[in-house]
Amino acid sequence: MFEENQLAFDRVQLLNEEGKINNPSSDMPISNDTMLHMYKWMKKARLMDEKLLRMQRQGRIGTYAPLSGQEAAQVGSAFALEKSDWLCPSYRDLAACMVHGMPFDQVLRYVKGHLYGSRNAEGLRMLPIQIIIAAQTLHAVGTAFAAKLKHEHTVSVSYFGDGATSQGDFHEALNFASVYQLPVVFFCQNNHYAISVPRKQQTASNTIAQKAIAYGIKGVQVDGNDLVGVYQVMKEAVQRARNDEGPTLIEAETYRLGPHTTSDDPNKYRSKEEVQQWMEKRDPIIRVKKYLISNQLWNEDEEQSLVASLQQEMDIEIDQVEKEPTPSLAEAFDYVYATKSNQLVEQQKYVTTFSQDKGGDLHG
Repeated sequence: MFEENQLAFDRVQLLNEEGKINNPSSDMPISNDTMLHMYKWMKKARLMDEKLLRMQRQGRIGTYAPLSGQEAAQVGSAFALEKSDWLCPSYRDLAACMVHGMPFDQVLRYVKGHLYGSRNAEGLRMLPIQIIIAAQTLHAVGTAFAAKLKHEHTVSVSYFGDGATSQGDFHEALNFASVYQLPVVFFCQNNHYAISVPRKQQTASNTIAQKAIAYGIKGVQVDGNDLVGVYQVMKEAVQRARNDEGPTLIEAETYRLGPHTTSDDPNKYRSKEEVQQWMEKRDPIIRVKKYLISNQLWNEDEEQSLVASLQQEMDIEIDQVEKEPTPSLAEAFDYVYATKSNQLVEQQKYVTTFSQDKGGDLHG
């Protein structure tokens, strides 16, 4: 008999809140150069997030789901992947998407609701950003199953939040992946809130990681604000999947510093003291910066130069994308299927003719 209080996980943490390695005698899984490279990605993600939040308030993009606070979870995990691996993201995973190859101008098209916002660059193995909660867990199982049938040594990764683990799709995905021993990693960013519902009110499990036990797969809980720990557990999970040793469920315990989306007010469901504590003591970016500075790998002058460079780079790309012409409605029919059905061809002709008759105005 299993008892809930007998289930125990050792929560992985390698880089602590003070920016120090917990066990200095152990080998670092990341070189100094890679650590610095990852830090720059985390800074870019934070600056991008702040800029997009401001743009939403100015009416320049649509509803937006901020990611600040989750940079270590996303950057650390995405760095453990190969370009040939499949990424199945949700709407809050833009940092992971960019590390895997999604360019910033494409991020802008996505958040602007541009017709081509979900059209990935040729060769980029990433499914369109998923809005339906937990649906991407099934999609990752699909690409992993296909890879296994084709004898490809690629791995599929599904990113989702703690609320997704209460959805049916999540459980079906883990069950199928376990039965068929598929090369897939389920990466849960437990940011403590499913929109406005605290984790303890939407699942009674002590941890998300322990849900893996029910499906006969490996479960790992890691400090999601620890860049080094996240990278290591993800690297191990990816390697297991690539070696045909089956799927893994990773619970990265992190915290969303901002609202669920720009449509909600987090002050309604959590205290300012709670947020302040995470910002001051557990911010993943501050933690890595402390490590870099204490090891003489970074300084404040380089920090200011990086911020200025990233801001300029983003401003240029934003300006270019905002000048792009709006696609016509008829173009939407070109990307439904690889080969258009007769019905689609007929509908596209109707829309084109209707638009011409109205002089381009489709209202009324």
